[in-house]
Amino acid sequence: METHVLDRPPEGANSDWTIPQNWSAYTAEEHATWDRLFERQSRLLPGRASKAFLNGLDVLRLSKPGIPDFEELSERLMKLTGWQVVAVPGLVPDAVFYEHLANRRFVAGNFIRRPEQLDYLQEPDVFHDVFGHVPMLADPRFADYVVAWGEGGLRSMKYDAIHRLARLYWYTVEFGLIEEDGNLRIYGAGIVSSKGESIFALDDPSPNRLRFDLARVMRTEYRIDDYQQNYFVIPSFDELLRVTVKTDFAPLYAQLDGKPDIPIAEILAGDEVITRGTQDYAQGKSLAL
Repeated sequence: METHVLDRPPEGANSDWTIPQNWSAYTAEEHATWDRLFERQSRLLPGRASKAFLNGLDVLRLSKPGIPDFEELSERLMKLTGWQVVAVPGLVPDAVFYEHLANRRFVAGNFIRRPEQLDYLQEPDVFHDVFGHVPMLADPRFADYVVAWGEGGLRSMKYDAIHRLARLYWYTVEFGLIEEDGNLRIYGAGIVSSKGESIFALDDPSPNRLRFDLARVMRTEYRIDDYQQNYFVIPSFDELLRVTVKTDFAPLYAQLDGKPDIPIAEILAGDEVITRGTQDYAQGKSLAL
């Protein structure tokens, strides 16, 4: 999550930064790129992704080929959890992002990567935003968690704590792991939408996999340009929602302000370590994808 470089909506956008998706303007090549990515990831993820994500994939199987039509997708999603998907031109300011999520509107870029960018794109496109995020929004528990996070984001601006909430989002919504039936599974959008990280997050010995702790996560730095060196594992979506809703964040922010940030890959004495990583990938020694 990053603030958009503009301080006002670009030309053609509404005051809330939304724009028409303009589904009819997508080219055959763009639809083919979506289909190629969708087929690759949906074949890879069984046995790796959480049950909630795999169940939610059905919401993306719509009547039209290729890139989902946001109107049809929103109609299906609204019936399940009250959410809708709205198009935006790219990254949006924090306050705009929080406001949309708090009101069950998920913002998605309406552009898709070029065929030569299948494996990496710096700015999130429609495949990351829709394939990565929307299936989880079909799960009532996770859908409510994202609402609670959006509401918390709006409150965090009064406490100069946006960076704390950004870390929580990063290590859950984007790069979260969950324990299911004694196994680790992926649910974060940044993982499930990436072929390489879908494998790396579970199979590579390099990263730390640590038990989720709210305060710990909100102190932990992260990087946006490579595979993660830490993953945090939640026991269930019910517990993630419970701890988010029940926590009084104002005193927690005050408590965290008196403590230093935790560098990436550092393990603390109080951490519950599920797997201690070698960090070989970060040091250029790993054979990871």
